Amino acid sequence: MAKKPRINKALDRDLKSRVALEKAAVGTRQQFLAPSIGFAFIVVAGLITSILIGWSSDNLIIIAAAAIGAYMALNIGANDVANNVGPAVGANALTMVGALIIAAVFESAGALLAGGDVVGTISKGIIDPSYVSEPAVFIWAMFAALLSAAIWVNLATWIGAPVSTTHSVVGGVMGAGIAAAGMSAVNWPKMSQIAASWVISPVLGGLIAALFLWFIKSQVSDKTDKISAARRWVPLLIAIMAGAFSAYLSVKGLKKIIKIDLETALLIGAITLVIFYIITKPLIRRQSEGMENTKKSVRALFKIPLIFAAALLSFAHGANDVANAVGPLAAIVHTAEAGEVIAKVSIPIWVMVIGAFGLSFGLLLFGPKLIRMVGEQITKLNPLRAYCVALSAAITVIIASWLALPVSSTHIAVGAVFGVGFFREIHWRVTSSKKEIAAAKQKEEIKAGSKKRVHRKLVRRSHFLTIIAAWVITVPAAALLSGILFLALNNLI
Repeated sequence: MAKKPRINKALDRDLKSRVALEKAAVGTRQQFLAPSIGFAFIVVAGLITSILIGWSSDNLIIIAAAAIGAYMALNIGANDVANNVGPAVGANALTMVGALIIAAVFESAGALLAGGDVVGTISKGIIDPSYVSEPAVFIWAMFAALLSAAIWVNLATWIGAPVSTTHSVVGGVMGAGIAAAGMSAVNWPKMSQIAASWVISPVLGGLIAALFLWFIKSQVSDKTDKISAARRWVPLLIAIMAGAFSAYLSVKGLKKIIKIDLETALLIGAITLVIFYIITKPLIRRQSEGMENTKKSVRALFKIPLIFAAALLSFAHGANDVANAVGPLAAIVHTAEAGEVIAKVSIPIWVMVIGAFGLSFGLLLFGPKLIRMVGEQITKLNPLRAYCVALSAAITVIIASWLALPVSSTHIAVGAVFGVGFFREIHWRVTSSKKEIAAAKQKEEIKAGSKKRVHRKLVRRSHFLTIIAAWVITVPAAALLSGILFLALNNLI
């Protein structure tokens, strides 16, 4: 019998080492690829701005602000957009690639088509304009606010915490205002409302999501004849979603194009609800024909509505939040060119383009991390649970508008994910299998043959605490950083 050739062990180790080094090199290149593309976008934004307005010493502040605005837009895409598509990805209704494409297209469309042409120079009216009426002071205050908000959102993305972009900008404006004019410049009643939204937004979103999940479980998925129950209730649930999103887009997503009061928006939502109920009832009946009488079949009926919800949430977010985020940039442009501080300024189209494209680049380059966090790592989602999250986001905004409460779309969406997870924890399931009864009997938890309730921890506490902590410190952290930046810039330049 022929002997097997002996392998040179030293050579084998050398080859393995080279392979390991090559893999490490590839991993390193991939790790730095996204930041490199992001940095290139920031540079290009500054260069294009210099071409549009001309390169001169007077325009340097605008060019620098455009670069910072591009940096801010990248961070919005990396962090804030995850709330809109994350649940659909976690529920496997969308692939990561599909979610990135849908979010990039609809966020950009919302920003460019419905983002509006004017924006408040002092975000949310938290600073009295008379305290920062000097153009030079105002420009540096807005510059510090924009940069501090971008840095904070970047840090939050790095630690894996979805935070409110609007709250970051609010904190930045407040900190710069205090540094420029003192504590009296701040509208503290308005700040108290914003602070209250830290609690109101996630709690309200979580409660509504949990209520819808309870209703669907009790009336559809836990019924003996699930298909018949689905044919009865799913068309109505989809119609409710359509009506809610119609009203939501009327109130928030299109407010920069046309002013629609809440009563008219609710009427639009009610009409849409009726129309969609009439359309979807026969569609759901046909779709459910031949389906097995299982929970999996019921969940499948919610996949397509969930995809539409992700797209509509992205459009509304792009229309509503991107303009707020580039507001400081628009304010800097106007003040530097006109030499005056006014309450509202027009948004140049190139400023909105920077916001829209930066958002898309940030989403595509850095978005998957937060999408996985919201959709997969906080709690397990399926199409039914993700549907409750999306529906809660729309309804909570409508309720908050009705009550005149300031709320954060980020806090609402993530709060709804928490609500779904905690509801499933407190909704103890009854088990009666022989194996579980035997195990429980050995632990002397129950008597033989009885039923027991099992409590399950379905929300990751570490993620929950990290996100809550990030929410609480967003405004003060951005404010502190902005104040320091303003004092440094105002004294050095």
